Amino acid sequence: MRFLVLAAILCTTLAAVEPAVWPRYNGPSGDGWSPAKGLKLDWAKQAPKEMWRATLTDKGYAGPSSDGKAVYIIDHQGDQDIVRAFDLEKGGELWRFAYADNPKDNYGYARATPAIADGRVYTLGRLGQLHCLDAKTGATVWNVDIAKTFKGKAPQWQYSASPIIVGKLLIVAPGGADASVAALDPATGKTVWTGGGSDKPGYATPVVHDQEMALMTGERLLVLEVASGKTMWSHPWKTKYDVNSAAPLLTDAGYFVTSGYGTGCVMVARDGSGGKEVWKNTLIQSHMNSPILHEGSIYGTSDPNALVCLDAKTGAERWRQKGFGKGALMAVDGHLIATEDKSGETAVIRLDAKAYQEVGRLKPFSEKGDYWTQPVLAAGRLLLRSKTALVCYDLR
Repeated sequence: MRFLVLAAILCTTLAAVEPAVWPRYNGPSGDGWSPAKGLKLDWAKQAPKEMWRATLTDKGYAGPSSDGKAVYIIDHQGDQDIVRAFDLEKGGELWRFAYADNPKDNYGYARATPAIADGRVYTLGRLGQLHCLDAKTGATVWNVDIAKTFKGKAPQWQYSASPIIVGKLLIVAPGGADASVAALDPATGKTVWTGGGSDKPGYATPVVHDQEMALMTGERLLVLEVASGKTMWSHPWKTKYDVNSAAPLLTDAGYFVTSGYGTGCVMVARDGSGGKEVWKNTLIQSHMNSPILHEGSIYGTSDPNALVCLDAKTGAERWRQKGFGKGALMAVDGHLIATEDKSGETAVIRLDAKAYQEVGRLKPFSEKGDYWTQPVLAAGRLLLRSKTALVCYDLR
């Protein structure tokens, strides 16, 4: 009996401190999910403890990433972007790396979340400044200007799609001539392939499933072969101001695509070299953030001011909760963690297609307005940001 009790305690402890990392935008699998289990998510019963808080000066929305030991984020001061590394446990700054940027802000400065792989950190500035840095020291390994190298033209609100590592490739979306997408060697920065035609860039980070990669350009859903960059198929998706910001979401019915400005959402299945619309409506209009899939249901923040659950096969609305608006969300262990876009209040919501079930919330910030950055969960710590601060909570 004593052995069984000790074993149960050990298993519970191991589950609670599972070292699940967040090495890129939208989580380790690019679908908004953290694989962590056993964390404290009933905040109504016990609010999470704040571990540390760091001041940010970029007035923007660049997201953090973490390898389970350090947190990486792009900040800004004066006429420079500043890549900063913080200790995940204590919050102390480990190093910083600066590079030139325009001093005039445009909804803040950098937008992209760093990617982490093999002891290196890959960052992208809003003007196309791509850097590979040593994760321990911040020393430069290499750098490439994707706008100059690929003759790319940044969209109206500048480069926002985060770099991602796919096997032995680093993927970026420069929007250049015959270079809507580009793959680089992560070790050297040399170009491996370019593809996707010459579309205007969108704002969404690419997603990868097996050997295919999907992304939103400013004009369409584009699906490519990962190995070669060859276009497999595409489907037009025009939005006001070319703002396609939410990552496409792969479901059993096809790719779910959503945009704001009244555009709405669509489920698209491949039909030869194009796409066939399975269903289309305006029930979810995600202006900024990427939706979550769970057991055949899609959960997304939406204009005008709602969190919505849809049936993935039919597009039928299952429930709608007022609030959240352009806020961000992620998923862990059967729950959503979602942020109210105007107050910054962050809620835990049980993933249930039958009804909205909130199980607690916290108020990390006092300032009002525009909380658009995705919550990040790494090694049992929750990272949230405002325009002026990065805060870490303990969910273990």
